[in-house]
Amino acid sequence: MNLPTRKDYRQIVLDAPPLIDVRAPVEFREGSFPGAVNLPLLNDMERREVGIVYKQSGNEKAVELGHQLVGGAVKEERVRAWIDFIGQNPNALLYCFRGGQRSKISQQWIYEAGQEIVRIEGGYKALRAFLIRYLDSLEGKISPYILGGRTGSGKTNIIQKFHETLDLEKIANHRGSSFGANIHTQPTQIDFENSLAYSLLPLVEHSEGKVLLEDEGKNVGRLYLPAKLLETFYKGKILILETPMEDRIENIYREYVLKDQKEYIKQSGERGLELWHESIHSAMGRIERRLGGLRHRNLMELFFHAWQEQKKTGRTEEHTAWIEFLLREYYDPMYDYQIAKKKQMIEFSGTQTEIHNYLLNQGFSVL
Repeated sequence: MNLPTRKDYRQIVLDAPPLIDVRAPVEFREGSFPGAVNLPLLNDMERREVGIVYKQSGNEKAVELGHQLVGGAVKEERVRAWIDFIGQNPNALLYCFRGGQRSKISQQWIYEAGQEIVRIEGGYKALRAFLIRYLDSLEGKISPYILGGRTGSGKTNIIQKFHETLDLEKIANHRGSSFGANIHTQPTQIDFENSLAYSLLPLVEHSEGKVLLEDEGKNVGRLYLPAKLLETFYKGKILILETPMEDRIENIYREYVLKDQKEYIKQSGERGLELWHESIHSAMGRIERRLGGLRHRNLMELFFHAWQEQKKTGRTEEHTAWIEFLLREYYDPMYDYQIAKKKQMIEFSGTQTEIHNYLLNQGFSVL
């Protein structure tokens, strides 16, 4: 019996249906797609055993072993997991690595259990290849607007107000600086690229090619933008958000002190504040060479004083001193150097309100 398949990868991305990934967990962790849940046909150990038999004795013996390993109660449990997911997500699709035996067997077992699901033809490999080709094909098809500005200017606030935006920091789970790591780890590079394509394709489809994104450079944390996509972004119009120093200090204080401390406490309880302290201390260590010995010692003294004050009184306001020092002595000089190389590409500079109005005049729409 020929069960239904799909290979209209563009439409699959636009529809963004829930996905059942029947690959082994080790494969899923290396890279998957947005909306995918890992409900494997074979677990890691079973996959390894089947792979050994396949190399030694061929496909027929490997399939035979697979049925032995996943039979009886084990088979019933895995089929039940698929059926339950389909019951909650009737439009779900199913895939394995190449759209071969694992997804065909899973699809057949689901059908025999009284349900039907569409299989992605070519599987993970084919859809992943489509996404990479798409990211490499955007030159001339999009009009990037790159939002720059000094650290703490509030660029993310603008990014999050418009429909036609690509929030790189959200996709990368990182705020784009030495101090930008979040509590939860970043995705894999493969997941990052897949999510980029999943975000860009419907955006380009519905925005006539206009895309607003923050000026992140080639890296967001440990992740990097694909080379051709980065070249396309670099050809965009640069907008500069101008924000007074006192507002920038307040923005950083709220984001990296107040908000982050709450997150650490929520995640780790009583140890949360110490873990936050360790993360900031570690970030300061990473910039020591570029900051220079004397300035780094001054920074650490300000941080030590603020931390001791917080432990003694519970007051956090002293943290604004090291934040201001960091902005004036580290981030602003770097920004001045980098922006000097891009002066010819700057399209517009202004306050939050002026940038907001400029984007409205360019056809961007507010959420």
